[in-house]
Amino acid sequence: MIETPRLICMIWWIALLFHPLHADTYCTKLETQESPITNLTLNWRKMELSWESSMNFSEYTCVVATNMSSAQNTVKSSPCHFSTKVTLPLHNGAKFTIAVPNMNISKTCNFFPGGMPGTAIRNFSCVIYNVSLMNCTWSAGRDAPGDTQYFLYWKNSREEEETQCELYVKDENGRHKGCQFQNVTIKDTTTYFMVNGSSKVSLIRFYDEYIRLYKIERLTAPLNITANCTSEPRGCIIEWQEPLTSHVENKDCFQYEINIKNKDEPKEEKMKPSVRNYRYEFQNFNAKNIYILKIRARGKSCLVNSNWGEWSEPMEFGRKKDDFIFVILILITLGIMAVTLLQFFLCKRYCNFKRICSPIPQPRDKFNVLTDEDMQKEYINAPKKAYNEDIIVVEEMI
Repeated sequence: MIETPRLICMIWWIALLFHPLHADTYCTKLETQESPITNLTLNWRKMELSWESSMNFSEYTCVVATNMSSAQNTVKSSPCHFSTKVTLPLHNGAKFTIAVPNMNISKTCNFFPGGMPGTAIRNFSCVIYNVSLMNCTWSAGRDAPGDTQYFLYWKNSREEEETQCELYVKDENGRHKGCQFQNVTIKDTTTYFMVNGSSKVSLIRFYDEYIRLYKIERLTAPLNITANCTSEPRGCIIEWQEPLTSHVENKDCFQYEINIKNKDEPKEEKMKPSVRNYRYEFQNFNAKNIYILKIRARGKSCLVNSNWGEWSEPMEFGRKKDDFIFVILILITLGIMAVTLLQFFLCKRYCNFKRICSPIPQPRDKFNVLTDEDMQKEYINAPKKAYNEDIIVVEEMI
């Protein structure tokens, strides 16, 4: 005779084997206890449990329990819709129970996710950045076959239809490992994410998770940061505006942290977070120094992420940078003039300007060389010198 636990496991695996991969309604019937409550049907995507009853009861209590938590609801008739505040993922299985208050009458529906263990995705995470962009990533299951392909669906409420990812991120093998979303708006609801898979080798188990989108938003840096400094009285007034979000209009929902440090020294000053202030007085200001300023924000209350957001771009304030460059240019010009004058006086004292400035002999012009005929003409036409002749007569004396 087969033991009861083994029989239950066998029935469970048979149910998984014949259970459609994408079925929306599912409920294993492992109980043999007779009850007026029959035909339990679970639509696990909508968290809706329906049944039939051979007796009229004025009230029913429906309970859902997982290995993480449980929740219950009270209704007067079938079906039972669990509140949208009930955010219990079902990828590890769950138990749904219909009971009649103050009576020993109940019926249980055991939900087991289809697919082989170890084939569901791992390390699922999402982040919202730049106000309206969202990026979700995951890793393939340890025991997922090589041809497994995953698909992501999500919706902001149970009443909405699931929407599949439109822009998947793929790995080197063409398998989906993430999804990118655009124009995401954060609402005062809990968003449901579900990733299932398909393979020709085996059934792939799904993974689901409920996420409050504001908790995964990475806040942008505060906007329009300015620093106005004066020597008398000595100090700087730093002002800014709240970071840009798609769902928060209350300025008092944020805290800020200011980071100020001397550009030439590692010492830095931080301001404790403050909720209502958009202005900070920096009193340790020295007009001779240049300071680097950064500001970041996080949620204090409201539907805003309590983690620190992105730092603003480093901004310099204090001594004007243009004045410093102007002074450097003047010093360089004066230095060049001084060196030139020094060279002039040294050359005047120790150098012979005639040797230095002697004319440079011109190279022979090969194109204007005189030919023999030209030289002969030049000789004939050359002016002849006049000579005076004195004639002396000599007579012989006998």
